[in-house]
Amino acid sequence: MTVALTLTVLLVLAVAGFVLGRRRAVASAQGNIRVLHSLPNYYGWHGAIMAAVPALLALAVWLILQPMVVERQVLGYFPADSVESDAARTLIMADVRRVANGLDVAVARGALTDVQAREVSTTTGSIREVLGTVGVALGAEVTPQVLEAAQRSRELNLSGAWMRTVLTLTLALAGLAYAIKVTDKDFRARNRVERVMLALLMLASTIAILTTVGIVMSMLTESLRFFSMYPWQDFFLSLTWSPSFQGNSQLGLAPLLWGTLYISLVSMLVAVPIGLFTAIYLAEYASPRLRAIIKPMIEIIAGIPTVVFGLFALVTVGPFLRDAFAQPLGLGTSGSSVMTAGIVIGILNIPFISSLADDIINAVPQSMRDGSYGLGATKSETIRQVVLPAALPGVVGAILLAASRAIGETMIVVMGAGAAARLDLNPFEAMTTITVKIVSQLTGDTEFNSPETLVAFALGMTLFVITLGLNIVALIIVRKYREQYE
Repeated sequence: MTVALTLTVLLVLAVAGFVLGRRRAVASAQGNIRVLHSLPNYYGWHGAIMAAVPALLALAVWLILQPMVVERQVLGYFPADSVESDAARTLIMADVRRVANGLDVAVARGALTDVQAREVSTTTGSIREVLGTVGVALGAEVTPQVLEAAQRSRELNLSGAWMRTVLTLTLALAGLAYAIKVTDKDFRARNRVERVMLALLMLASTIAILTTVGIVMSMLTESLRFFSMYPWQDFFLSLTWSPSFQGNSQLGLAPLLWGTLYISLVSMLVAVPIGLFTAIYLAEYASPRLRAIIKPMIEIIAGIPTVVFGLFALVTVGPFLRDAFAQPLGLGTSGSSVMTAGIVIGILNIPFISSLADDIINAVPQSMRDGSYGLGATKSETIRQVVLPAALPGVVGAILLAASRAIGETMIVVMGAGAAARLDLNPFEAMTTITVKIVSQLTGDTEFNSPETLVAFALGMTLFVITLGLNIVALIIVRKYREQYE
């Protein structure tokens, strides 16, 4: 049984648990729901939770552990001395999974029977030809070891799927039976449901925290591997970025960091004033009718894909800046520049700042405005000296969100600023950012264990530290002004 079908059955059992639990509670009270400890729906939710939650948790754990167990079993077909490195092991396992999936497709489409899929070998015909008949393409000829490992992987996955289904449905039925058994008019269903919901909320927050920790640890471990191969002094202090997979690379951070900060600064100089002034106008000056028209039109910008903004930078903004400013002033002849990418990213961030700041300004109590007016302040004085300081924590959060988006933008930079890593003050010169180089270093047919590839993780860790620093600065500003105006 597939995972989707299993989830459908669990959903049906959960609905059945809700209906049966509610009916049994009402029946135990002989129709008088006033004698029930909890509302009837709580008994129903208890039945649904007991039928679904334990089974879903078991299913999630199984889906996480099964690939690990299968991979450990399959690796037995490849002696340790035949696997040169972790990268080679990763490539081998990718081939094994590709062949195993191809056999599944061939069986599903009738090109092979299940018995033939288990017994096919490289000596009875090319597995590439067999799988090619059902549209599964393999990059290279399959070795006997890979084919045997793929067949073993397929067998383990099939048997694991049946065991997973049996376990999941058994837990669901057992939970449903238990819920029906304990349900009566005196059962504290509300307390049980609230405890379960609290546990689920705690689990969700724990997953979020562990995900963040996992991301940081994965970047940190790979960054440490990079610094074991490449001197950290050269990475942080070198002024040259010149990777070469043939060796003698110069992987200096400074040009990439400069390009990232330069483009982000230009984008914020565009987005912050326009976005903040737009928010002030919509919140304090615009009529409700005009606001209802303008705000949705501005928010449409947030839904435009970044690749469209990249095309806009490449076709419109870049040539305009080149012809109107760069060439007449003798500052450059290329349409790809810091100004091109910065302006377009700034336009992209206007809706984020304006919408968030607008909502935050509207949340300032009207009593603060009325008190300011009562003291004789004008509308502009009230906005400058009362409304904006009171809304500053939220406004800082909106600006920080826009800054993080500007720092992490990739597509617009590729199409609008080029890929040249250089240190230059000229805003009409092509430059690049850390995120662009992360993508370029991890794409293509490259050796994963080389410094030229692992440098992407060091760049990512650097970007994480920069963003963390921005958050800390923002928290300091927010705390200072929150204490002043609360």
